[in-house]
Amino acid sequence: MMNIYSILPQLPGVDAPPEQTFAEQMSDAWEFSGIMRWPLGLCVLIGVLVIVWKFFDIMMKAGATRKILREVDELLAQQQIKEALELTRESNSPAANILHAGLERRDEGTERVMKAIENQGLIELSKLERGLVVLATLTNIAPLMGFLGTVMGMIEAFKAIEFAGEVDATTVAGGIKIALYTTAAGLAIAIPISVCHNYFVSRIDHLVIDMEESAQKMIDALFSMQMGQEAGD
Repeated sequence: MMNIYSILPQLPGVDAPPEQTFAEQMSDAWEFSGIMRWPLGLCVLIGVLVIVWKFFDIMMKAGATRKILREVDELLAQQQIKEALELTRESNSPAANILHAGLERRDEGTERVMKAIENQGLIELSKLERGLVVLATLTNIAPLMGFLGTVMGMIEAFKAIEFAGEVDATTVAGGIKIALYTTAAGLAIAIPISVCHNYFVSRIDHLVIDMEESAQKMIDALFSMQMGQEAGD
């Protein structure tokens, strides 16, 4: 992109662009993006809102998950099943819901406990991934909108050539400018959104691993208690 801008001043009839501040560059980018600035601007707005909401949502759920897993592990180590069940009932974190589903079926056998944990885990995972499909969609469509703007800009450039009847740098500069700005805007939107999407996926994966480890500890503790009761009988 910068190489193209450095070449343009060398063309006859094209003056070197003046030095601009960042705000002026953003203003020019908005002005020269043509009609595609509206859908691209909408992508930015939606992306920012979803990213901010998802960041705080995951941070809060991660903190609540770490707290509930630590407390439940301590109670299970002391074989305080009823206290652990009550603790998970009072919390609304993903980990608490999963462990509560298993503890409720502790008297139905290990297989029923594992099935309940698996089913509840799928439900909680879908809740954790809520909003990620929006970011993934924006990552895909923002560059496509930019490329669409590029095609539209080139069409304008060729229309100008056709109308003028000759090829001149100033004639096609407007269409080329739209083409370059929309391409750059689409990529500039998609790249940070893609980074945020992958970051959220990574954090969710870590949460899922922590919950799976705690669930396995709970299953082992319940199985050990069951075996102890059978041995006592």
